[in-house]
Amino acid sequence: MPEISYFYGIKISMFFDESSRHHLPHIHAKYSGRVSSFTIEDGNLIRGKIPKPQKRLVQAWIELHKKELMDNWQISVNGGNPFRIEPLR
Repeated sequence: MPEISYFYGIKISMFFDESSRHHLPHIHAKYSGRVSSFTIEDGNLIRGKIPKPQKRLVQAWIELHKKELMDNWQISVNGGNPFRIEPLR
């Protein structure tokens, strides 16, 4: 899974899998061994568990980088590798 950002111990990655049950644009966040999926459009948690403070950080990051994330999603859908996105600071 290509890593597109990393901040405060949270690894953000993105990939498109046609066999996946959710085709909506989303990212994966891994923190302390836990993997969660969030929608790009509204930052909703769609799968997994992540502590509340880290969940809020991921959602804030999604809001700040929504355009870049959607661009990355299109690149992934077309078989390309998504580009890196600035972390939260």
